[in-house]
Amino acid sequence: MFARAFAFRPLPPLTNPPAWLKDPFPARLRPYLAWLPHAAVVLAALVLMQLTGWRYRPYYAQEGEAAISALWVGVPLILVLFRPMVAWWLSLAGSVYLALWGLTEAFPWTPGGLISHLLVMALVALRERPRVAVEMWLFTTAVGVFFDASEGRPSNAPVIIIASAVVLLGAVLTRGWWESRQEVVKQTAVTVRERSQRTLLEERTTIARELHDVVAHHMSVVAIQAEAAPYRVTDPDPELVRSFATIRENALLALTELRRVLGVVRAADYEAPDAPQPTLAALDGLLDNVRDAGLNVEKIVTGAVRELPQGIELSAYRIVQEALSNVLRHAPGADTRVEISYVLGGLGLRIVNGPPRDDVPPSPGSGNGLTGMRERVTMLDGHISTQPTDDGGYETTVFLPVPAADPQDV
Repeated sequence: MFARAFAFRPLPPLTNPPAWLKDPFPARLRPYLAWLPHAAVVLAALVLMQLTGWRYRPYYAQEGEAAISALWVGVPLILVLFRPMVAWWLSLAGSVYLALWGLTEAFPWTPGGLISHLLVMALVALRERPRVAVEMWLFTTAVGVFFDASEGRPSNAPVIIIASAVVLLGAVLTRGWWESRQEVVKQTAVTVRERSQRTLLEERTTIARELHDVVAHHMSVVAIQAEAAPYRVTDPDPELVRSFATIRENALLALTELRRVLGVVRAADYEAPDAPQPTLAALDGLLDNVRDAGLNVEKIVTGAVRELPQGIELSAYRIVQEALSNVLRHAPGADTRVEISYVLGGLGLRIVNGPPRDDVPPSPGSGNGLTGMRERVTMLDGHISTQPTDDGGYETTVFLPVPAADPQDV
C-alpha cells in the first residue's frame, strides 16, 4: 500500500487469450486482442467522465465543478494502467475531496465516482496480493463510515462497503483462478515436452540396441571368416595369412569398442531376445496378427524382391508395424493397404488406410509412434511423409535408401 505506491507497473498485454474471446474476431484483428483490456479501461473512463460531467451537470452550481468531478472519476481509472496503487489513492482522495466540498449530488460518492472506484479497486486487486485487497477495503470502509456518521443526510456508504467487498472478493478469486490456469498450462507444456523427450530417448535406446545387435553380428562373422579363410586354401601365402590375421584382429577390436560404446545403453535388467530380429520376410506373420485383431489389410509387393541390409530390413518391419498399430488405434476396422516397392537405390513403403468405421470407436494416441518412425528413417538418411487422405483415411509414405554396392556382395 505504501512501499510500492509510486512504482511504475504498466499493465502487460494479454497473452494467450481464450478461444471464446478470439473466435468472434476475424484473423486479421486477433493480434490486437492483446491490448483489449487497455482499450476497455480507457473506454470505461471516457464513458464515466461523460456521465459525470454532462448527464449530472444540472446538479452542479458552476461549470467548473462538473469538470472537476469528471476528472476525479476518469483520471484514476486511466492511471491504473501504469501506476495501480497511485491510481487507487488518487481515487480515494478524490472521493474525499468531492464529499468535503459538497461537489457531489450523491453523498459521498457520485454514481460515476462509485463505479470508477470499484473498477480501480478490482484492477488493483487483480495485480496485487490478497492482503492489498483487504487493506483497500478497510480504507474504503473507514472513509464511508466517517462520512456516514459525520453528516446528517443519507449516504451511499453502505452501498460502497458491500459492493467493494463483493468486487474485491471476485477479483481475488479471479486472480487465483487465472494463476492456477497459467500454472496448469505451464505444467502441461513441461509434461508434454518431457514425455516427448523421454519417448525420443527410449526410441533411440531401442535403435541403439538393435544397431548393436546388427553390427556386432556382422563383425563377428567377419572375424570368424577371417580366422577360417587360411585353412580353406592349400599352402596359403604367409602374407595372405598375416592379412587375414590383421583383418580378424581389427574386427575383434572394432567389436570390442562397439560393445563398450553401444553396450552402455542396455539397462541392468535388459535381456537380449533369443529370437533373431524380424525382417520383411516375417511381415506376413505380422499381417496375420492384425487381421485377427479385425483389420482388413492387403499387402502389395512391386519390384524384384531382394535381400537388403539387416538394419534396413529391421527398420522397414518396425515402421510397418507401428503404422498398422496406429491404424488399429485411430481407425479400427478400416481397409488398409501395405505397399512394398523394391526400387533401384532403395526401398519404398506406403501404408494407407481408409476412414474409420462408425461402429468402432477409436483409441486416443500420443503421437509417439510417429516420433519413433521418424527417428528410424532419419537414422537411415531416408524420407517420411504422413498426411490424411481425401476420403478421411491416413497415409504414411517412407523411402529408405540402399547403397548401390551391398557389402555382402563384395
